[in-house]
Amino acid sequence: MERTIKIFIISFLLLLLCSVRVKAEDTLLLSNLITPQNVNFNICTRTYILPQDKLFYMAIASANANNFDVEEIQSKTGYILFTAVNKQYLASVVKVDEKHSMLKITPTNNNYFFPPGVVLNFFRYIDLYGATPLITLPKV
Repeated sequence: MERTIKIFIISFLLLLLCSVRVKAEDTLLLSNLITPQNVNFNICTRTYILPQDKLFYMAIASANANNFDVEEIQSKTGYILFTAVNKQYLASVVKVDEKHSMLKITPTNNNYFFPPGVVLNFFRYIDLYGATPLITLPKV
């Protein structure tokens, strides 16, 4: 009797495990990130809960961390001109209100046929490190 109950439970669990569908994440594959394709303009803009000056400095740090060639920085108007994958991009930081600002990364020739990984990696750095609070280190 115990043996049939164990077999029944094990077969039920195996049936349950085999019938569960695994949903893949909605992330892009590596080959899709580096292959040039038509990119939607909505992917190129993102609003952050950061002041304009902090987002501007985070954008400079992101360009540096992604090894993009920064060609021009204009802090007064809040734009960064950089080159990635042999194409020029313009990163513009715009103040929305006191606590929010928007970062827009667009190709300078308005041709949105480029690898989306350039923009997504730029935003990913800010997503990871932008919310990190600044602390003053103690003097040694």
